[in-house]
Amino acid sequence: MRDKGRMGGGWTIGIIGGSGLYAVDGIEDGQWIEVATPWGAPSDALFTGRVGHVSVVFLPRHGRGHRIAPGEINARANIDALKRLGVTDILAVSSVGSLAEARPPGSFTIADQFIDRTRGRPPSFFGTGMVAHVSLADPVCPRLSRLAGDAAEAAGAQVHRGGTYLAMEGPQFSTRAESNLYRQWGCDVIGMTAMPEARLAREAQLPYALVGMVTDYDCWREGEDAVDVAQVIAQLGANAAKARAMVVNLLRSLPRTREPSPIDSCLNSALITAPSSRDPELLATLDAVMGHRR
Repeated sequence: MRDKGRMGGGWTIGIIGGSGLYAVDGIEDGQWIEVATPWGAPSDALFTGRVGHVSVVFLPRHGRGHRIAPGEINARANIDALKRLGVTDILAVSSVGSLAEARPPGSFTIADQFIDRTRGRPPSFFGTGMVAHVSLADPVCPRLSRLAGDAAEAAGAQVHRGGTYLAMEGPQFSTRAESNLYRQWGCDVIGMTAMPEARLAREAQLPYALVGMVTDYDCWREGEDAVDVAQVIAQLGANAAKARAMVVNLLRSLPRTREPSPIDSCLNSALITAPSSRDPELLATLDAVMGHRR
C-alpha cells in the first residue's frame, strides 16, 4: 500500500465512475490492475495511470458492461482497493434523478449532504473488536467539491453547488408517494449508489466528492410519464461527454502539491476501543483503511 501525497506531496485521484462514465480520457501509461482485498473482490480491476503530474486510479462502480446491481456493489472492497493503490482523494460520478424543478436533466449537482435509505448494505469497516465513530456531519470534502464544480462548469455543464442526495435501495425506481415524500424532506437528487460509499470513504480517511449527473425528473411531476431505463440511457450519452471533460479539467487543474486535509487523519478522534481489547484478526483486515493507526 502506497501513502504518497497525504503529507504535502502529490495527488492520486480515485475516480469511481457510475452509469454513463465508464472510462477516463487522456490517461497515460494506463494499465488494468487486479486488487485483492480482505472484504472480497471490488467491482472490477482498477485502471491506473496519470494525467500530467496527477496519478489516477479509475474504478467502474458497476463493473465493465454495467453488470453489478446497485445493492450488490461491494463498496467496502472498492474503497479498500482504492486505498491500497495509494489514492489520496475520491471523485465519485453518479447518474441521478432530480427532485427539484430547478435541477433539470443534463445539469450536474455537487452533493454536500446525504440521506441514506438503503437496506442491508454493510455500512462500516469497523465492528466488534475495533469500534470507531467517524463524524459524517459534513460528509464530503469541500476542497474537492469546489474543484469538481469548477471543472464541471469549465466543461459547459449547468452546475448546482450543494444539494441533498437521497440514497435509495433500488433497483426499482421510486413510487410517486416516495418521490413526493423525499421532496418534502428537502432532497434535491436521488440515486442508488452513494451510500454506503461516502460513509466508507470517510472511515478510510479519504476526502470524497460526488458529482450527480441528472438524467431525469423523478416521478413526482404531475401529468408526465414515470422515468424508465430508455429515458435514462437517452440522457446518459449527453451527460457522459461533459463528465469526461470535467474529470480531465479537474485533473489538469490540480496544483502539484497536495496540502493535507483534516479528513486525512479523521480516525485520530474516532477510535474508541482500547488497544488491549482490539481484535487482531479484525485489525488485519483494516490494514489499508487504518494504515499506521492500528
